[in-house]
Amino acid sequence: MDTNNGSSTTDFILLGFSDRPQLEPIISGVVFIFYIVTLIGNTTIILVSYLDTQLHTPMYFFLANLSFLDLCYATSIIPQMLVNLWGPTKSITYGGCVLQFFFALDLGSTECLLLAVMAYDRYAAVCQPLHYMVIMNPQLCQNMVLTAWLGGLGSALIVCSLTLKLPRCGNREVNNFFCEMPALIKMACVYSKVIEITVFALGVVFLLAPISLILISYGIITQAVMRVKSKARWRKVLNTCGSHLTVVTLFYGTIIYMYMKPQNSSSQDEGKFLSLFYTIITPTLNPLIYTLRNKDVKSAVKRILCVERWSAKS
Repeated sequence: MDTNNGSSTTDFILLGFSDRPQLEPIISGVVFIFYIVTLIGNTTIILVSYLDTQLHTPMYFFLANLSFLDLCYATSIIPQMLVNLWGPTKSITYGGCVLQFFFALDLGSTECLLLAVMAYDRYAAVCQPLHYMVIMNPQLCQNMVLTAWLGGLGSALIVCSLTLKLPRCGNREVNNFFCEMPALIKMACVYSKVIEITVFALGVVFLLAPISLILISYGIITQAVMRVKSKARWRKVLNTCGSHLTVVTLFYGTIIYMYMKPQNSSSQDEGKFLSLFYTIITPTLNPLIYTLRNKDVKSAVKRILCVERWSAKS
């Protein structure tokens, strides 16, 4: 068997939803709308968190990082997807595929760790309110975010190097709408136990360990809240923690189902629609969830708009 990968300059074909051409116009329209909402929503959160001094707190520092992650993640995938959906060809260069694969994996892994960091922040805010600003000091917040970014970078380097070494026997068709690990592994003409073990081990570190920490944090938060009799306190906790829990459920639910099972056990169509959910829908919903459920963000937007109007009149 010829296991040569062929020229590294050969374009790949992103099959996407080409087996369902009647759905492509609908999917492209929906994806375009979601992408615009993603750009506006996440950019708004970043700007508001920076411009409004009342939001210069650990919670909004982490939220701004999450929004930046979502912006980069969506932008690494959606523009190329729209080009392929709207154009006559569905190709991507080898270099473009490698970059897309790397950044999607890097940013996705970083988000896994960042969501766990945000859960710890909520634990400190609810269970240690008097010492919150001491515990979550700027130095610690910056170190935690830096660790999340470096951890995502390390995992991406490991998985990318292993995946791209797999022999493809000339296969150029990626059965997905972007260069994602499960689709690239299925392109290989040999089975690699090493990469499956590596992916599973990294999945424990970047998926199961963070979600366990999140569950423990919210378990402790629940116990603390159950002892509080004030309805106002209940509502405040639900407002600050409910948004984060919703985002965690949406993100981790699909990612764990996608990555923590054997790569040859799911159908191609199932994988595509799952990928569509956590790469396009989740980054769009995150800013909506945080702004709709969070009075602080809505109040900050109003304050900034009022200042702009006043400046324009004067």
